[in-house]
Amino acid sequence: MSGTTTRLHWTDQPYRWHVNDGEEVFAVLDGTVDMHYRDAGVEHMVTLEVGDIFFAEVGCEHVAHPRGEVRILVVETEGSI
Repeated sequence: MSGTTTRLHWTDQPYRWHVNDGEEVFAVLDGTVDMHYRDAGVEHMVTLEVGDIFFAEVGCEHVAHPRGEVRILVVETEGSI
């Protein structure tokens, strides 16, 4: 899709804290992920199971911590970090 990058991730390693240049959709296809995010400087965490989606708006600082091996679909603005 024009302007969009779609990736499948197979991992058991935590990501690193980051802020995307655009919006991001993070969908759990297999496994469990603890998604940490900061809102107004306060850290929060939500546990994502199979079928759950996390939407990161522009400027949302976040990091995913898989609980064991997971499969994740990430859809984000092309070139986003």
